[in-house]
Amino acid sequence: MSAPAPRPTTGSPGTFVRAAHVITMDGRTGSRPVVANVRFADGVLTGVGPDVRPGPGDTVLDGTDRLVTPGFVNAHTHSWEALFKGRYDNLPLELWMLFSYPILGDARVSPDLVRLRSRLFAAESLKAGVTTLVDDVLETPGQEFDQLDAVVDAYDEAGVRANVSGHVINRPFTDTLPFLDELLDPAVAEQVRRAPLLSAEEYLAFSREAFDRYRGRAGGRLRYMVAPSGPQRCTDDLLAGATELALREGAECHVHVLETKTQAVTGQESYGTTLVEHMARIGALSPVTTFAHGIWVTPSDVELMAAHGVSVSHNPVSNMKLGSGIAPWRAYHDAGVPVGLGSDGCSSSDSPRMLDVLKAAALLHKVTGPDFTRWPTVEEVLRAGTVGGARTAQLHTTTGSLEVGKRADLLVWDLATLAFTPRNELDLQLVHSENGSSLESVYVDGRLLVDRGRLTTLDEAALVAELAEHREELRSWQEGLGRLNEVFVPAFTRMHHRAAARDVGMHRWADREAQPVA
Repeated sequence: MSAPAPRPTTGSPGTFVRAAHVITMDGRTGSRPVVANVRFADGVLTGVGPDVRPGPGDTVLDGTDRLVTPGFVNAHTHSWEALFKGRYDNLPLELWMLFSYPILGDARVSPDLVRLRSRLFAAESLKAGVTTLVDDVLETPGQEFDQLDAVVDAYDEAGVRANVSGHVINRPFTDTLPFLDELLDPAVAEQVRRAPLLSAEEYLAFSREAFDRYRGRAGGRLRYMVAPSGPQRCTDDLLAGATELALREGAECHVHVLETKTQAVTGQESYGTTLVEHMARIGALSPVTTFAHGIWVTPSDVELMAAHGVSVSHNPVSNMKLGSGIAPWRAYHDAGVPVGLGSDGCSSSDSPRMLDVLKAAALLHKVTGPDFTRWPTVEEVLRAGTVGGARTAQLHTTTGSLEVGKRADLLVWDLATLAFTPRNELDLQLVHSENGSSLESVYVDGRLLVDRGRLTTLDEAALVAELAEHREELRSWQEGLGRLNEVFVPAFTRMHHRAAARDVGMHRWADREAQPVA
């Protein structure tokens, strides 16, 4: 006698998708598509499987020629950079930051512009199938609550799920990089050092208030996270204190670590160790710690990360654009380090489209060696783009896979499109063939946010028109900041070349024969 078919676990009317192809990313079927019914109500997945039945009053959707997947998790991005999209190219990270994250000049963005910027970023992300953002929001010269409120309010309105940070740098920026004491004009360096910076206790007090302020916001859809900028950019007491606070709150502690070779040299110069070893020494590694990038790590660094439960957000598009290097994808997987995927900001990758990121991750690591058994699998890539990213965000019990009890964050794809023609292996086609044009519906918490390419919560045309009113003002502001910060370029260029020539015991660039510039 067969078991009875599962019944809905909620009495509220919901949405029922009948007989769709489904990629669950759960522990059973992973990225292998199965034909199943999907039901969700009150924002929760109540059934995924061939025997799931609709409940009374459900909206029933025909799943014929449809693929249902988890929404993408953008595990590392900076909405701040949306205003700098398409401005810079052919600059390594440290020189690029001079203009996207200017050291000199008051770059404070008004709360109204922050709100508009965040709405636009949410709109572009949702239309690309991103249902969860890990938004590491940095404001210069410092973040204030009216700005952070504006981000949270915008994401509440848009309906997206998000971790939103208080990004902090509390050491003078010129003191966070090697060789600048020799290369930089002392008067310029002193000007940087005179800028006010938060103490560790001030940042931790701000963060404690932020946790209380946003606790339960949008039913838990919006959360605060701590984000020390990097181990070299923050004092040890801030790093350790932020880690302790994040553990107490069950929240993410999001840290930029070893994005560039220059940062690897910084560890040697500043601490006589790797930056990861330094973080371990001060108690700043934990299961809630996520490394953004993690490229220039040593094998022993990877072992430390695995031992402490640290995860990593891999950003292949940004890493290629900034020439940062190639992260050790296979080493992380071999060690059991959880891996998510991020777009990084719109000035270092110029788009929050996660399909671009998935395809880049699937392809980039194939050129690192001839052993094709070590190349990324599509299942690994899809996992990193969904439930792996949720793990880095401390949201893996909430989202990232289609499992009963998780929130209904999901995408519906039209399979009757050129991208899926001929219809072969749907998971491979999603990663390698699809560019987003087949995306039909986007749901977060069971709420339809994108319907056949149209946003349901935001007026896209009005947002674009509103930003256009600021176009000349923004251009003038950005160009003025650029001129002001050009004073750093000669010294930063020499620093970059000098660090590139240093032997750090590993190589993360594709061209192993390339000679550093003298």
